Amino acid sequence: MPKGLLVAAFDFSTAHTDEFHDWYDLEHIPERQAVPGFGACERWLSDEEPSFAVATYDLDSLDVLRSEAYESIAYDNLSVWSKRVTAMAGRLLRFEGTQISPGEASAPKGAGGLLLNAMNVTPEAEDDFNAWYNEEHLPALAAVPGTLAARRYISGADAEGTHRYAAIYHLTSPDVTRSAAWKAAVETPWTARVRPHFRDQVRIISQRYVRGA
Repeated sequence: MPKGLLVAAFDFSTAHTDEFHDWYDLEHIPERQAVPGFGACERWLSDEEPSFAVATYDLDSLDVLRSEAYESIAYDNLSVWSKRVTAMAGRLLRFEGTQISPGEASAPKGAGGLLLNAMNVTPEAEDDFNAWYNEEHLPALAAVPGTLAARRYISGADAEGTHRYAAIYHLTSPDVTRSAAWKAAVETPWTARVRPHFRDQVRIISQRYVRGA
């Protein structure tokens, strides 16, 4: 069965920084790590906008988010602390999706950086967009030195969130996305053809969050 992914991204510039990190580290992440079917639960901070935070959660499948164990801590059952902190922060993205490619890959160990790229696509370009991502874009970026894993996802029909597609790239560091090899992999004629059809794009380059760093 294809793996699933949950991603949440916040701008916490309007929240209390210490409380935001305490909430994530001491309650929110541990709660989800205890839910059967959750894999790697990782936190990241944008290296361009220090108040942008990303959390990525590997799932055995998207069905985990419909399980009794998850529903007991999420949705209408969020804790008082969760409700208070998320009300102070601005949500940039929530994405729930099933892994399209490679299908069953998990988060690699040792990544120092992450690129999150989520978007919608105009209907008339969707077939070309998916062919581009599967046949050219994802394989090319996966082959760039410093890319540890490249995975893409599609949201389910009943999934929460505003974006249909997302891709995440685990990297040795955020600087991989600024390398000549990355640029060469991205700047192709096919990319130029599909890019005008992107809508609502959220692209965040981040470094691994380390508590107390």
